[in-house]
Parts: sequence; C-alpha cells; structure tokens
Amino acid sequence: MKDQQTEIQDSELPESDSQDAIKKRTIRSFVVRGGRMTEGQQKNYDANWQVYGLNLEDGRIDYKTIFGRESEVVLEVGFGMGASLAEMAKNAPEKDFIGIEVHPPGVAKLMMLAKEQGITNLKVYCDDAIEVMAKCLPEKEASCFQLFFPDPWHKKKHNKRRIVQPLFAQQVANVLKTGGQFHMATDWQPYAEHMMEVMEEQSLYDNAAGKAKYYPRPEWRPLTKFENRGEKLGHGVWDLIYIKK
Repeated sequence: MKDQQTEIQDSELPESDSQDAIKKRTIRSFVVRGGRMTEGQQKNYDANWQVYGLNLEDGRIDYKTIFGRESEVVLEVGFGMGASLAEMAKNAPEKDFIGIEVHPPGVAKLMMLAKEQGITNLKVYCDDAIEVMAKCLPEKEASCFQLFFPDPWHKKKHNKRRIVQPLFAQQVANVLKTGGQFHMATDWQPYAEHMMEVMEEQSLYDNAAGKAKYYPRPEWRPLTKFENRGEKLGHGVWDLIYIKK
C-alpha cells in the first residue's frame, strides 16, 4: 500500500469528534506516484467500473444491497496493484470484499483481474480511504479491516505521516463490528513497533496474539511477490491483529 491516499490528524480525539477531525486534516500519509493510466489501463477501468466500482458521491452504502446477500465483509485499504486482494476474494467466495485505493492504475488492474478470474464478491473505491470511511461505509458492520504494507515513512521527521495513528485506529473501530479484526502487516520493523505502540494504547481493541505480541503470519494472507523477494533476502515481516471489543 505504498501510495494510499489519506490524511490524518496527529492527536487522538474522541470518537464523537472524528467527523470534525476529518474536515480539519492537514497531514497527508502518502505521495501519489505514477497516477496516470496507459490507454489500455483506461479502457479496462472504464469497461469494468460499472460492475466493480463504487462512487464516493453516492454516499452511505448497504452491504446487503451492494452484494445481494448477507455475508462477512472484508475491507482493505491500499491494495496496490490488487493481486493479493483478488486472490483473497477468489479463495473466500463466502465473503465479500471492498478495496479502497487512490492509485488509478492499481484500481484498473484489480478490476481486470476480477473480470478475468470471474470474481463476483469484490467492489472497489478509487478514493481517499478516510473520506470513504466517513461518508460511505456502514458503521459497526465489517468483519475485517486490512492494511498491508503501508508507506512506512522511514525518516523520523515524517513519522507523523504514517497512516496508523490513534485517530485512524478509532475510525477503523467505527466501521468494524464487535469481534471484527483490524489486521496490519509491514516489512519495516520500526513501523511495526510504531503500530504496536499505537494499538496497545487503544481501549477499543484487544491484541489477538496477546498483549504487546505480534501475530504469526496467517495462512489466509497471500504472499506477495514483493514479500517473497524480501524473505529470500532475509527481510522480516510483522503481522498485527487486533479485535474490536
């Protein structure tokens, strides 16, 4: 999720103030890179949007209406080029998935993969995740919220741009049902430690692995080419799963 677009506040605010905080955002957690689409990508985007696309301006959605059934709904922010999200959706047809990404080529690629593989349990937003969470997603209904390999903002002076902050954790809790999972993964140990520090302070969650512990890599999270290459080079990956109370 190297290019996910969103803006976040530095300080933790009560849940009741989160809507006001969204309007006052000043710090971006991303830099959009390579947002232009090729002619082929644009054709794929246009051809598949009516089937898979969801629009921010349409406002609050109803999962049952969108997918035509009652199901567990998995949300993923920053799916990159979409291969792992498409794989998860294909491997879990009993669940429904919504991806949120601002990188248009990635959105086009995910929709193309979904069409090629006959995936029907997937929808996508090409918008700012914070805006989608605030204006479109039902409250307290999703079963899982996934955030895999977000931009770690390595330099200390940029740490405040990291998407995992107290306010963001609260906003995620607002769209998760009781017992729902907030699943994060990163290949940058200092960011894993930052995530742990933020999440251990949250009263809305319990650590699924036990207090201040990382979660063993789950089988259901697909191994990406990027992650596979990193493992061969001896790089670590840290998973964190927190359960909404």
